[in-house]
Amino acid sequence: MEEAVKKIQLNDLHEALGGKMVPFAGFNMPVRYSSDKEEHQCVRQGVGVFDVSHMGEFMVEGPHALELIQKVTSNDASKLVDGQAQYSCFPNQTGGIVDDLIVYKFADEKYMLVVNASNIQKDWNWINQHNTMGAKLKNISDEISLFAVQGPKAIEAVQSLTPVNLSEVKFYHFTIGEFAGVQDVIISGTGYTGAGGFEIYVKNEDAEKVWNAIFEAGKDFDIKPIGLGARDTLRLEMGYCLYGNDIDDTTSPIEAGLGWITKFTKDFINSEALKAQKEAGVTRKLVGFVMQERGIPRGHYPILDAEGNLIGEVTSGTMSPSMEVGIGLGYVKTEFSKPGTEIFIQVRNKNLKAQVEKLPLYKG
Repeated sequence: MEEAVKKIQLNDLHEALGGKMVPFAGFNMPVRYSSDKEEHQCVRQGVGVFDVSHMGEFMVEGPHALELIQKVTSNDASKLVDGQAQYSCFPNQTGGIVDDLIVYKFADEKYMLVVNASNIQKDWNWINQHNTMGAKLKNISDEISLFAVQGPKAIEAVQSLTPVNLSEVKFYHFTIGEFAGVQDVIISGTGYTGAGGFEIYVKNEDAEKVWNAIFEAGKDFDIKPIGLGARDTLRLEMGYCLYGNDIDDTTSPIEAGLGWITKFTKDFINSEALKAQKEAGVTRKLVGFVMQERGIPRGHYPILDAEGNLIGEVTSGTMSPSMEVGIGLGYVKTEFSKPGTEIFIQVRNKNLKAQVEKLPLYKG
């Protein structure tokens, strides 16, 4: 039987705002309110707000919290200080990735893991399966709403809502404070857009109050609600991976360019095999590319060399609203992975020229 699509706390509000709702990762989510392009530019140049309450949150606590996190994640969480966040992934036993996530450190025995909506149950089962040391785990995903206030005007737009000096919240750091009259709000210097800003974690019962306060405070800055469509084009311009497209159970973090979050200073699930892979070198790599001819690359389009030989596959692609050109991510044979390399994307049976570029693709 197909599972019912879940609703985020502010579902009715998004419908009232004219959000086009679509099922995404098991949730009814706003994909756009006006147009993807307009919403994209709103975030790049001003400030916009995404309701990303579909994301999952797990608390990991107790004397064995760090031990468990170190075992199941690839990055080194022992390096975190209180109030710091870290991008990481859960490696599986076969060289792939269970999910990518962010680890938040509150205190020595208190952490929060933020995981992708589509993988909440899978990740929860995975962590519990490996919790042989007895860390205390709690899945709080259904209790938390998450708003991403993103863009260069984010600080100005919402500073009036909090005594916390937002300009002092560094990238990948967070603080817990009062926000919009609500206590104990997590204000995190994170996001998935490359445009600057914050992610605000609140309890569901405070979600509507906080959302409305953000829009009231930001109205002089032309703040707008932003859908998942623009979230995708913004992250693609930055070259950020999307689980299920660019990384999955079959892609290794080394192939995906995530060697920087794969630390062999500790033992973790499948670390020996990944270390051997790093030392031996991989046969394919995830690259960003920019079209040199008119055409929009899409997931699963073939990537070819100049002779027409298959060398890889597009994993994500779009027309970049900032650059007004087709861009994408894809895996190619390692010898074609160097920035500046000419490749061809097969778009509707035409082989169109593209060039491998260093990330981020948007250098704005």
